[in-house]
Amino acid sequence: MRVLVTGANGFVGRALVQRLLSEGVACAGDVSQLLLVDQAFYNAPEHARVSFLAGDFGAPRTLDSLLSEPVDIVFHLASVPGAQAEADHALGDRVNLYATLALFERLAQQAQAHSRVPRVVFASSVAVYGAPLPPLMDEHTLPKPTASYGVHKLVGEQLLSDWTRRGKLDGRSLRLPGIVARPGLSAGHGSAFMSAIFRAAQLGQRYTCPVSPSASAWWMSRPCCVDNLLHAARLSADGLHAQRVWTPPVLHLEVKRIVDALAVRFGSARVDYSPDDRIERLFGRQPPLMDRRAVEAGFQHDGTVDSLIARALSDD
Repeated sequence: MRVLVTGANGFVGRALVQRLLSEGVACAGDVSQLLLVDQAFYNAPEHARVSFLAGDFGAPRTLDSLLSEPVDIVFHLASVPGAQAEADHALGDRVNLYATLALFERLAQQAQAHSRVPRVVFASSVAVYGAPLPPLMDEHTLPKPTASYGVHKLVGEQLLSDWTRRGKLDGRSLRLPGIVARPGLSAGHGSAFMSAIFRAAQLGQRYTCPVSPSASAWWMSRPCCVDNLLHAARLSADGLHAQRVWTPPVLHLEVKRIVDALAVRFGSARVDYSPDDRIERLFGRQPPLMDRRAVEAGFQHDGTVDSLIARALSDD
């Protein structure tokens, strides 16, 4: 099968590409060609089955090249992250909205021309829920985005759901939390502190955390995220609920619980706290979350806090 990954050089994209090359989608070797697109590539895997394209994934010329032949599965990961999308509305709209619409439209045209409906896994975000959040969250919690990024992701979900309803795409959207542990701070990610805690402990460095020790957040490691993306691609279309949107299970943990576990693993974790009300309001007051449809569909979290830490740092 031919598989396309947008945002393939990103933090999650690089790990997904490695898994696709080693494990395939349903079984090892079932990916005959892996098409990767991102703004730029570094340390990219050299493999006979891999093709790279640096550029805007929604540009007509890029889409012409990527979709010169039909694709079977698309993992749409590319986006401008939250803080950056809020600071530069034009850029966020261009990438997260218009380019996503262009990609979905071209994939739908493929289905029309070749009678071959591509399966599309869309990396949405818990940002669709906005803030403040209700005391408990489940599959019935309505999205109420309060930032541009959340709006972008919700629109992407709706577009994909509509193309799926019309029989042109086979869509699946996952509302993902902040994924840990990114290798460095990113000005584009408001949840960057979640990874910074891990990295500071790992390096024996002092870190000033912008949320309080009692702040509660949703945690998922990069390997677990990739597990869930691949699981979404493997799900049979039979019996899936109409919207095709899931919020995968997460570990709901206070920051202090993470810091204490890191201290045990590394001997110490030198974390000071200087809470920023805006960051804590958006990323540190997350309630218990249980999307029963996601559990029933087979999506999973990391298991325990120790497993989360081990997995988050396992693929450095």
